[in-house]
Amino acid sequence: MPFALRAGVPADAPALVGLIKELANYEKLAHEAVPDAEELAKHLGRYASPRVEAIVAVDTDTKEAIGFALFFPSYSTFLTRWGIYLEDLYVKPEYRGRGVGLALLQMVASLAVERGADRLEWSVLNWNELALRFYRKIGAAPMDDWDRMRLSGENLREFAAAEVVG
Repeated sequence: MPFALRAGVPADAPALVGLIKELANYEKLAHEAVPDAEELAKHLGRYASPRVEAIVAVDTDTKEAIGFALFFPSYSTFLTRWGIYLEDLYVKPEYRGRGVGLALLQMVASLAVERGADRLEWSVLNWNELALRFYRKIGAAPMDDWDRMRLSGENLREFAAAEVVG
């Protein structure tokens, strides 16, 4: 099965939203997924700020998008260097085990190195053994001393609006 990788563009947003919904279903998070193709298209725009980037894997026979990696810049104050945060990596189930995910991740890593980044980071669900094995195989290490935290939705809005006491 031949495939090709290319930079995602705003016109890819509808296909990416379809893949994002598949990913959410796979991760048992479909109830949280409300991706919007119009918004994603804006965020993929060359001059968007903030901007997100994507690499799209395409089946060269069918021209169908079969996977993607979506990422954006991060920053390390300890290193005073840029990094890349990989938000999502997904390959349709019928294309897994054929090197698509590896090629996507390697392209993001290559972009990180090319841009002078010192790290590439991402999160993985702790029950996703398939992904964990894949990441360990390429040399990625879990950050056991860190817990990822999140403020979102109403909690974020309430905290932002709260009077600062101190």
